[in-house]
Amino acid sequence: MRAALARLGLCLGVSLGAAFPLYAQQIGVIQSDVLVIDPERMLLESEYGKRLQQDIQAERDRLIAYNETIAQELEAEEQRLTASRATTAPNALRDMADAFDQRVEELRLESERRSRELERRRELIPIQFMRVVQPVLSDLLTEANAMVMIDARAVLLHSGAADVTDLAVLRINEQIGVGPLAPDAAVPSDQTPSQPAPTND
Repeated sequence: MRAALARLGLCLGVSLGAAFPLYAQQIGVIQSDVLVIDPERMLLESEYGKRLQQDIQAERDRLIAYNETIAQELEAEEQRLTASRATTAPNALRDMADAFDQRVEELRLESERRSRELERRRELIPIQFMRVVQPVLSDLLTEANAMVMIDARAVLLHSGAADVTDLAVLRINEQIGVGPLAPDAAVPSDQTPSQPAPTND
């Protein structure tokens, strides 16, 4: 997640009006040409960032439960297959074993696909977060009469007064709260493959 935030970067600039410095001083925003902010702290400490992480954790928990259910079903099916050896013709038993192996492989591939999709969504969280909070950061930039806002992790030394991360978190909580729902926040299905898919008769 840190790497994704670093790749995303942070450098915002806006044209400034003459009326903003006095307003900024009144609300306590430092007047500076350069503001410093920590995107990772914003993600970890803001209500919206916490909700995004909680959503991913909930999906991960559901995926783990899904995989455990599948594993239990496959184990039970394998036991039934083993128990049927004594009463099943060799050719029929071979066909049953082949079908079982194919099902195991299909479920393995499906589980891997779901895991990759979940990881992809986790990696996109910082980008989604920054897109949503950018208007808040732009307002801070304007109020501070600043020219740029830079990532604190890219700065060797800076004055603590120039770091507006705490104020940004406060503004994000006030203006965005827990934030919008992701349009692609599809939850992995809890339906197990043992349940037949609908068919058109």
